[in-house]
Amino acid sequence: MKTRIKELRARYDLTQEELANKVGVRRETIVFLEKGKYNPSLKLAHDIAKVLKSKIEDVFIFEE
Repeated sequence: MKTRIKELRARYDLTQEELANKVGVRRETIVFLEKGKYNPSLKLAHDIAKVLKSKIEDVFIFEE
């Protein structure tokens, strides 16, 4: 899975730590998400998309 988290974070001038705090996870979770090494729960994906003012499908690119 690919994500646009890093790109969208930059748009809103958010650090990994700030995004993590807003969605209630550790910074390391955001690191793993950005690297595509962690699949988020639906709730976490929703929360991240909401903070980044985007739709889930615009933040997370699910590949077949």
